[in-house]
Amino acid sequence: MDQILGFELSQIVGVAAGVLTGASMLPQVIKMVKDKKASQVSVTMITVLITGISLWIWYGLLKEDKPIIFTNAFSLLINIFMAGCKFKYRNNTNT
Repeated sequence: MDQILGFELSQIVGVAAGVLTGASMLPQVIKMVKDKKASQVSVTMITVLITGISLWIWYGLLKEDKPIIFTNAFSLLINIFMAGCKFKYRNNTNT
């Protein structure tokens, strides 16, 4: 059973892992938007994460691996949005 619905099992596992990894940041992003507060998020962490994800996308492009490219692009968009929220709410200290 190397294929499910025409997809290789490794592709399905890769896409599932990438989507879950990207979605792991959604609770933090939702909290930031809801509270309009971003003091709990480290600029260094966001910068390192965005850099790493960008390198994964580059790697995926070099390997022509669509699951790596698309799932990391999803993660990159979420993290860029989080960086934007960090910038937007940087002076908001409401509790």
